[in-house]
Amino acid sequence: MPELPVRYRSAEEDSARWLGFPFRQGDIVISTRSKSGTTWMQMICALLIFQTRDLPAPLSELSPWVDWLITPRAEVYARLSAQEHRRFVKTHTPLDGIRLDPRATYIVVARHPLDMAVSLYHQGDNLDRARIRQLTGQPEADGPAAPCPPLRDWLLSWIDRDVGPREEMDSLPGVMWHLSDAWARRGEPNVVLAHYDDLSADLEGEMRRLAALLGITVADETWPKLIEAATFQHMRASADRFVPSPPGVLRDPLPRTHGEDGTAGPAGLALP
Repeated sequence: MPELPVRYRSAEEDSARWLGFPFRQGDIVISTRSKSGTTWMQMICALLIFQTRDLPAPLSELSPWVDWLITPRAEVYARLSAQEHRRFVKTHTPLDGIRLDPRATYIVVARHPLDMAVSLYHQGDNLDRARIRQLTGQPEADGPAAPCPPLRDWLLSWIDRDVGPREEMDSLPGVMWHLSDAWARRGEPNVVLAHYDDLSADLEGEMRRLAALLGITVADETWPKLIEAATFQHMRASADRFVPSPPGVLRDPLPRTHGEDGTAGPAGLALP
């Protein structure tokens, strides 16, 4: 079995779970950094594939997160094996940590690093760290967690932190490596780049572009319903369908967090 070119690991993720992944013709791999529009792109792909706003299962079941150590690898693979629809899977691993298979299309979503970082900061307060350690088999913390610093102080520290991308994937170097590696592959026929700002500015245009790149045909009369279902408002109203399993990882699955303009959006669902 060939090895992955680069292995990315954290307390909750391991890109080695991609080793031996049984790709199928037409698979879609959504590769993003945390808080960069992952759930939004998963929803867009689900709408294009099923062509209805009434999805047959929760989004986390339809589009499992391959790298996440909380769900056993065998369970993720079994779920994907049983799927008969066109598969679309989630990863936070940069493309140099995944075997690029010609049968699959890889969608990388970018977001302004500072916007991503602010969203990451707010999500940090909403995670039940003890529950995550329990689910991933980590030892209990020695004592209470240190209080989170004010946002400004945290952001300045995040910007100044000098670490390798593989050490901290959600650091600024990690974010920039994920995006620069994808940018270097932009000429490859099965690599698609998308940006959070473009989705915000022209959701219909971006959805139509993605459909064309994925070879998906949508009837004219179906488009309005799909576009409406991918809006912030609809996703917020249906957020209980997007919360990842297992329960207990998020203290509040529906927090009132921010978008860039101070409103709640797909990133405001507190999903990775």
